[in-house]
Amino acid sequence: MRLDVSTRADGPLFDGRARRVLNSYVDHLERQLADTGRGILLDQLDQVLKTQTPYYTTRIEVIGGTKIWDSRVVYGPWLAGIGSRNYPVTKFKGYDHWIKTRHELNRRKVGIGERLLRRYTGRM
Repeated sequence: MRLDVSTRADGPLFDGRARRVLNSYVDHLERQLADTGRGILLDQLDQVLKTQTPYYTTRIEVIGGTKIWDSRVVYGPWLAGIGSRNYPVTKFKGYDHWIKTRHELNRRKVGIGERLLRRYTGRM
């Protein structure tokens, strides 16, 4: 008695379609996380800045689709509390808006990723 076993590998997992969809998903997720993080950061600044001047907030942008930065505004480190002129030089310890943004974005990222993934799984 003899049994021959053979398989045929075809479909999205084997012809590259799934990989393309997943790469597209990762790119979209990174952009969405960066945009969400920018929004969180601006909300944090709205809560702590007593005098709202648009200069600093308009310099906060997403670059390359994956990075949030303040365009190297000269007083950005001072606002964040990491500048050389913060405490003990002055009484101002900073607002910690970048740290709070990171924590809030980490809290939200799984939900954002899962909602976005539902849109992509049908294409695999």
